Amino acid sequence: MDVLIDNRQDKIDIEVDIEEIVQKVCKECLIYENKSLNYEISISFVDNKEIKRLNGIYRGKDKPTDVLSFPMEDDDDTNNFEEKILLGDIVISAEKAMEQSKEYGHSFIREVAYLTAHSMFHLMGYDHMTEKEKQIMRQKEKDIMKKIKIFKNN
Repeated sequence: MDVLIDNRQDKIDIEVDIEEIVQKVCKECLIYENKSLNYEISISFVDNKEIKRLNGIYRGKDKPTDVLSFPMEDDDDTNNFEEKILLGDIVISAEKAMEQSKEYGHSFIREVAYLTAHSMFHLMGYDHMTEKEKQIMRQKEKDIMKKIKIFKNN
């Protein structure tokens, strides 16, 4: 599994422990869904201005959001194992993650881990447009957070 991390902002420090937890979350999400680890995932940290621009372009919403997911069209898990399968791109607003960690009373690491899990499930085809879909996705996210031992008070 390759997790390519690109820090394109300078408002919030993205330290090694953040990079490690993001990689761990990606791995646990793939294992949870019984996927191979033969994937490449790109994760970019941006500021609110950049995520607002992307949110406007791709979702038609003129406001910053916490995370955006860009799944690749083909997540066929049966290709040649010499090549990594491109699962997709995750874009996290480091600023928004920090704001939300303070609002919810937990750590920045916990917020980034949760947003990563949330996006990973989007990359694997899950959504939360209906209440039933939302419940399924939330349970998966909770299970991952338990698996990596990061809880709301962390």
